Order: sequence, then C-alpha cells, then structure tokens
Amino acid sequence: MKILISACLHGQPVRYDGQAKTLDHPLVARWREEGRLVAICPELAGGFDTPRLPAEIEWGMTGADVLAGRARVLESGGRDVTAAYLDGAKAALDLARQTGCVAALLIDGSPSCGSRAIYDGTFSGVKHVGEGVTAALFAAAGLPVFSHLEVEALAEFLREA
Repeated sequence: MKILISACLHGQPVRYDGQAKTLDHPLVARWREEGRLVAICPELAGGFDTPRLPAEIEWGMTGADVLAGRARVLESGGRDVTAAYLDGAKAALDLARQTGCVAALLIDGSPSCGSRAIYDGTFSGVKHVGEGVTAALFAAAGLPVFSHLEVEALAEFLREA
C-alpha cells in the first residue's frame, strides 16, 4: 500500500526556508526501502519556488475555509497566494489517486499540509487547531491524513486496511 508523504519529510529541501524536515523514524525508513512512499510538496506543485516567503491562512481560519472560499492564504508580505495553494492541493490529490495511495503522511503546521495544527494568520508563531489546504482537500476526498507525529497511528491504519 502506497503512502503519500510531504516531500520535506522525505528529506527534500522544499520548505519555505529552503530546508528539509526529514522524518527520522524506523517505520518511515522501512516504507521508504519498500518503495511505498510517494513524495510531493504541494506548494512546489502549485508553482512556488524554494525559498519563498512564509504563508498562513488568514483570520485563524482553516484549509476547509479556504476550500469553501471563506478565507485566503497570504504571504507574510500580504500577497494573496490562495490560487497556488489550491492548485498544489489538487495536484497532490491527483498524484495520490494516480499512484494508489491509501493515506497521507504530512508535516503539521504548514498552510498546505498541516493536519492537526496550523499557524493563525498573524505571523506571530501562534498555532491553532486546524488543517491546511491540502490536508482539508484530502479529508474531503476521503484520503486519511496523518501528521508527522502520528506515524504509529498510520502504521495501525495500514495494518487494518
């Protein structure tokens, strides 16, 4: 069973700051060796470069609000980058479907991939409960999402699938 994984967790330097956030976990290493991981950065798939300005969902809202047109994703400089986030989320979902992924393992905190907590839109380092645009689209499409802190829960899900 294939697992879609945030490219930054897979060791690729694709985060807004040009860094990776490699997930060093024995289960992830095993899945990598077995060829089960499908890596994508939804932000790069949406047309962004690395590095790039940080972005957050405005007004303490969530990816579901962005999908519904009630909120925007804004860069720290104020530019509206919502369309690129939506494009990247759609590209990630398309890849997950094309490759037969049964779940996603995404970096938490990101305005794309966050699945449990994201930043509140003030660029002050404050997080709140909520999901990013890609995580919200995956959830709406029925693709289970696990944060990088939930590897064991993902493994349990895979055992039961």
